[in-house]
Amino acid sequence: MERIPILKLGNSLLVTVQVELHDQLALTLQDDLTQAIAKHGARGVLIDISSLDVVDSFIGRTLAHIASMARVLDAATVLVGMQPAVAITLVELGLTLPGIRTALNVDRGVALLQTLMDESGTDD
Repeated sequence: MERIPILKLGNSLLVTVQVELHDQLALTLQDDLTQAIAKHGARGVLIDISSLDVVDSFIGRTLAHIASMARVLDAATVLVGMQPAVAITLVELGLTLPGIRTALNVDRGVALLQTLMDESGTDD
């Protein structure tokens, strides 16, 4: 079964999507990521989608669900590397990504995630 690697980086998890994200793979990522957050007690999740050229409404909703589940598990989610065409598509579809903070790239995403964890007093 195809899976997207989830890397532990300090008290956060890093997900870099390097393949086309089809519906079943997105659902598998959702399950794997929520289990990894609980297993490692992660306080932050950084998802890099810079290699994705297309994000449809299902994938957009799945990313929002991942962020909601992470929030319930007390972890912040930052989405980085969104291509302009993907942003345009999400806006045209009327999709919002509640609970997801966005950053231009991984460097800014890591800084934002650290700020969010500092604000919540979870910078251990």
